[in-house]
Amino acid sequence: MSEPLRIETPLTQEKLKSLKAGDSVLISGVIYTGRDAAHKKMIDALAQGADLPFPVKDQMIYFVGPTPAKEGQVIGSAGPTTSGRMDAYSPALIAQGLTGMIGKGLRSSEVVEAMKEHGAVYFGAIGGAGAIISKCIVSAEVIAYPELGTEAVRRLVVKDFPAIVVIDCYGSNLYEIGKAQYRSL
Repeated sequence: MSEPLRIETPLTQEKLKSLKAGDSVLISGVIYTGRDAAHKKMIDALAQGADLPFPVKDQMIYFVGPTPAKEGQVIGSAGPTTSGRMDAYSPALIAQGLTGMIGKGLRSSEVVEAMKEHGAVYFGAIGGAGAIISKCIVSAEVIAYPELGTEAVRRLVVKDFPAIVVIDCYGSNLYEIGKAQYRSL
């Protein structure tokens, strides 16, 4: 197994074009959080012509609702949530320039088409490893929708956040590749 690729945010088009489905990566820099309630608010803001809580161009969203931090911690457990819950909202954010999404599970064909059209990558994080993943988070700050509690939008600074490229900007999908390899056995 090869060494993981190191990615520094922002995730520009130039950077994401070199990523392929199946690549292991370590992400460092700023990423943002958002789950379905925050995504709905962001899409509503776009529909009203309002600004989003952060400039999405060349940015990554981590689909997570972290638990509260214990004393001395930056954040509580921060494992990925099911990405399909954001499928209704993701194409609009991708069209605004969002280049990375981190979560778990399958994505819809509409999301994959938006990724191919506008240039975006979907990274998988390991479900059930939230306590371990939280150790890669250097700082966390609520920047929008505090009324949503754990689902508020946060600005995270991460160091060596482990993930796998599940779907690259060309539409190659690790879930489909894996099934095909299994069936050929």
